[in-house]
Amino acid sequence: MSVNNFTYSKSGLSLTESCEGCRCDAYQDVSGVWTIGYGHTGPDVHAGLCITEQQAEAMLAQDISGAADFVNRSVTVPLTQEEFDGLVDFVFNIGTGAFEKSTMLVDLNAGNFAAAAAQFQVWDHAGGKVVAALLQRRNEEAQLFETTDAVPAQTKESVPA
Repeated sequence: MSVNNFTYSKSGLSLTESCEGCRCDAYQDVSGVWTIGYGHTGPDVHAGLCITEQQAEAMLAQDISGAADFVNRSVTVPLTQEEFDGLVDFVFNIGTGAFEKSTMLVDLNAGNFAAAAAQFQVWDHAGGKVVAALLQRRNEEAQLFETTDAVPAQTKESVPA
């Protein structure tokens, strides 16, 4: 069983929604990837695709669920809710494959939270260029991750039956 078993919080979701914005017509992001809704990508997104806000919210919920599950499975040290939320937004944005191979994950699983937090700033490029919006997002993710009044939440394993 995983060390962490969190659900993405409303404040985490608010961060994702504000960073992504919602666009109901498919567009190419700065890297040329077809995107729709709240940052949804994949083979189902193509030029000319148009969705409703309700469809965008459903896609976001599914995409966030995948990122949250991945963080819960791949991080082997206890997290706080705020650390988890910062990581889920990060993974949602960069993808599970990139996170799985990242120095950030290595640092986290070694218990080096300060080094892991410093890694947010490394991921401010798209299409080979620094993107101001990504830098801002990384700052917000890092700020959430480093919330100092947070205490580790209990996992299901430690909750009395």
